[in-house]
Amino acid sequence: MTTQTTNVTGKRLNWRRITRHPAFMEYRRLAFIVAAVNLFVFATGLRDGRWGADGAYALAPIADMALINLSLGILIRQQRVVNALFWLATRVPVSWPLWIRWGAGKVFHFGGLHSGGTVAGTIWFAFLLFAMGANRLNGAVLPSDLTLGLSAAMVALMVLMIVSAIGPIRARFHNAFEKIHRFAGWTVLGLFWAQTVSITRDMGGVLTETPAFWMLCLITLSIISPWLSLKKVDVEIVKPSDHAVLARFDYGDTPFPGSSNAISHTPFGEYHSFANIPAPGASGYRLAISRAGDWTGDFISSPPDKVWVKGITTSGVARIEVLFRRVVYVGTGSGIGPILPHLLAGEVPNRLIWSTRSPRKTYGDALVDEIEAHTEHPLIWDTDEEGKPNLSALALQAVRESGAEAVIVISNQKLTRKVVYDMESLGIPAYGAIWDS
Repeated sequence: MTTQTTNVTGKRLNWRRITRHPAFMEYRRLAFIVAAVNLFVFATGLRDGRWGADGAYALAPIADMALINLSLGILIRQQRVVNALFWLATRVPVSWPLWIRWGAGKVFHFGGLHSGGTVAGTIWFAFLLFAMGANRLNGAVLPSDLTLGLSAAMVALMVLMIVSAIGPIRARFHNAFEKIHRFAGWTVLGLFWAQTVSITRDMGGVLTETPAFWMLCLITLSIISPWLSLKKVDVEIVKPSDHAVLARFDYGDTPFPGSSNAISHTPFGEYHSFANIPAPGASGYRLAISRAGDWTGDFISSPPDKVWVKGITTSGVARIEVLFRRVVYVGTGSGIGPILPHLLAGEVPNRLIWSTRSPRKTYGDALVDEIEAHTEHPLIWDTDEEGKPNLSALALQAVRESGAEAVIVISNQKLTRKVVYDMESLGIPAYGAIWDS
């Protein structure tokens, strides 16, 4: 299954060790494609004089490019769009060649279009602001001071959002990142509306006849739609240990396996998404929440009676299991949460490797018994007794023994990337969260 050749020293070279490296994952490839397309459009525009002539910049085509990119970046993350993408990807039948199904399973890398589109859109908006200022300095009456001011504020806030989303910054100041993206994003949307109205007035046009008006309507609807379904619901907490809880909900929503919901203590507070654990034939669902920071620590230490749920049930990584005849699940700790609904549903034959500290003591006998009853020969590795395992080696062994076509990993970032990379270097499709939000 591996792609190998012989190098000049006579050693076997596995090209997948290069092509499947996390630095070249599909998320980054999509972002690169967005950047390449924008560079091509910009270069051809320079050649054809599309961006201006006779010492004046043409503002309309620059504004169009900014709007197109920002619309892509925003709409691709809308929950209904995400569910539609997963639905389309999982229509590929298992009779198709493995390489096609391997690629279709990477649907969750769509975040590359989000980051690529928003960064490119910000650059185009900065170019637009520069062009407006240059035209004014060259004696143009328009755009107005109001339009210039609104545009400058938009660019400043968008740059702040991009900087806060840079990997190391986002990881260190995650709460600040969330607040900036929410509140600065809402502010940018309001400024975008004001700028569109101001530009239309400057040009003497009719607002409803501009493409920007209708696209802004769609963007606004996309952004506010999760908040339209905001609800406060009862939650029942089972606390098997001080490290983890099982939260049960039954408010009329029974989600599908491979989905998640976002919950918070307050309506406009910090939201966290967890994988839903529905049980066949039962209403409602559970969430497995383990201690992994201030928010989850407070949730476990002081379990609430009610929480807020925002948005709709949204597809997640493990949803792609249906693309394969048999899969191996690799999970650590509360990573069993996203895996368990697939074990219970039994839609795709599977093998399970679950590494965790004192599984029965931490998560309770009932949960462990449930896992053992719904999967064939599960390997439950107690790290307190046996130490940390080599998950890549265990996954490879399980693939060879079971004939699985893919590995799905639910763990922390470092372990997920390692196991996915190790498997794909051997020609085995592997999937795991990419921490792009």
